[in-house]
Amino acid sequence: MTYSGSAHPDLDWSQIRETIKLLAVSVAQVEGSMKEGDESVSVLTGSFAQMVEDMNAIQDILMTLEPSEQRDKALSRCISTQSLIHSSIVAFQFYDRLQQCLQHVSIGLKGLSAIIDTPARLYNPAEWYKFQGEIRGRYTMESEKIMFDAIHQGKSIEEALALAAEAAKEYSRQGGIELF
Repeated sequence: MTYSGSAHPDLDWSQIRETIKLLAVSVAQVEGSMKEGDESVSVLTGSFAQMVEDMNAIQDILMTLEPSEQRDKALSRCISTQSLIHSSIVAFQFYDRLQQCLQHVSIGLKGLSAIIDTPARLYNPAEWYKFQGEIRGRYTMESEKIMFDAIHQGKSIEEALALAAEAAKEYSRQGGIELF
């Protein structure tokens, strides 16, 4: 990467080409992080699956023993550990949600690069509206759609995130669970 610092314009330089390169770097970072995260979560998922099997086996063995204080303490520990495993599995579901969001970002950045790289699309508002509709159409949670709409109505990022968070809380208060 070089910059001559010359007062004369570099006619070979293009802000569009440079924007596309920066978008490609962002996509590579997101996709690389997702790949690393998937590998780690795969190991954790396998470990937790084995722990569930082991805890069930231990609990089965304990149930064959004569009732005693020691057996009851061990059974209590099995139940406690199974509860912790369940909480961890719920956390993995949130990780899946994060992965889905990052995948949407990656797809969006790639699509943005394609529009910017194609002059006929770059200067065509219909192409931009179509692309925005495709992005919004990928969202599966109402809070995401609210955030998207807020940004397109001119709200700040902070305002859009607050609106999305409030929508998710309200939905939860009404007894719903946003599925993704």
